Amino acid sequence: MIMPANKTLGAAAALAICISRMDAQAVPQDPCATASPQPKHLLVIFPNHDVAPCLSPYVPIGAKVKFKIASADAFDPGGIAVAVVSAGLAQSLNSNRPFGQEVSGYARYFGAAYANHVIVDFLSEGVYPSLLHQDPRYFRKGRGSTAARLGYAISRVFRTQTDAGSTSFNYSRMLGASSTVAISSLYYAHHRDAADAAAGLGVRIGGAIGANILNEFWPDFLEKLRH
Repeated sequence: MIMPANKTLGAAAALAICISRMDAQAVPQDPCATASPQPKHLLVIFPNHDVAPCLSPYVPIGAKVKFKIASADAFDPGGIAVAVVSAGLAQSLNSNRPFGQEVSGYARYFGAAYANHVIVDFLSEGVYPSLLHQDPRYFRKGRGSTAARLGYAISRVFRTQTDAGSTSFNYSRMLGASSTVAISSLYYAHHRDAADAAAGLGVRIGGAIGANILNEFWPDFLEKLRH
């Protein structure tokens, strides 16, 4: 799932700093040897069905599983809750004046926010990965220095695993984000020029980076809390 950039990047940075301090006294472990089920939600609410605990040994997934992941993220109650909150914030800021300020206006804000969520999940995790034979999952690095893991998490927005087991540019992620921005221009009356489209794409890429960083460090944080 691609999450709101401003919230996820801040939370991800704070979490990475916290983990780096904890790791100063920790003994490194092989994430594949100690793999456990990944949390299905980040920060309690954000859907998180597209993560694998490690890359080795790599086992590709077919189109059916890719669409299953996309459906799980798209229709997760957490995604609906995020759209509810996002719509309220957008309406309070009057970010799209034609939508209005009454209940009907809120319904338009919610419909647009949830449509963005569903569209980007299906395009980035289902449609494009199936057509381009790429894997939509984020594979945790799970060990190494904090800086190395941060670099890896950021890089996996732009690089991804192919069904053949190699790596390539993450066309699925980029096409999914850019297509969602293009489609959203149909229902955002004030978001049709090139500058707004570029800003929207930047927000989506930033959200993806934040989500990857959280995916990399969140399981460690939960594990340390349990001990």
